[in-house]
Amino acid sequence: MATDDEVVETAADAAEDVIFARLSVSEVEDYDVTVTFEERVLDVDIYVKAPDASADEERVADDAALAARGAVDELLTD
Repeated sequence: MATDDEVVETAADAAEDVIFARLSVSEVEDYDVTVTFEERVLDVDIYVKAPDASADEERVADDAALAARGAVDELLTD
């Protein structure tokens, strides 16, 4: 069974992977990935500010959150 810290780290890593797969580091002015896992409830909040990027910031944030949840699902089912 994964620890709460492992769950949070897995989710955050997956989210950052998506953000920087879609946006270059130079395009991202600011971003925040907040993950909590308490009482078996996962909460993922992602903010991306990349005003000069060709990708839609909101879409990237949403996809990053989905990836975070998927990574945690996979971790918890192994």
